[in-house]
Amino acid sequence: MAVPEVLVDSAGFFALWDATDQHHTAALRLQRELLRRGRRFLTTEYIVDETVTLLLVRHSHAAAADFLETIERSETLRLEWIGPERFHAASALFRKHSDKEWSFTDCVSFTTMRELRISEVLTTDRHFERAGFMPLLKA
Repeated sequence: MAVPEVLVDSAGFFALWDATDQHHTAALRLQRELLRRGRRFLTTEYIVDETVTLLLVRHSHAAAADFLETIERSETLRLEWIGPERFHAASALFRKHSDKEWSFTDCVSFTTMRELRISEVLTTDRHFERAGFMPLLKA
């Protein structure tokens, strides 16, 4: 049986990438432990876009470009492209939950996680917990 993947959200990537982030040490420790147990990571192009923009705004173009290169070369992270069907499902989820403060990227993540039966996410974003998933970093 395949070991379930862990989704990495932009908050998780930022915690891993930014040594000044309050969750940096915990994120690195968790990443090492998950890899030691044979777990693999997954993200979407929407999360990559969100993270690149965050690094560009909070750090520099060089930091954002380094992040992209790391993503492209990673052997432990799978980039999941959402495609038209998942886009429309995420769009429907976003429109349905106007009472929530979920971003469209959150809805893409939730849709992807449900479809791929992923329950754990490397993030501090509480929206994932409210949507029924298990954030692995404590905010």
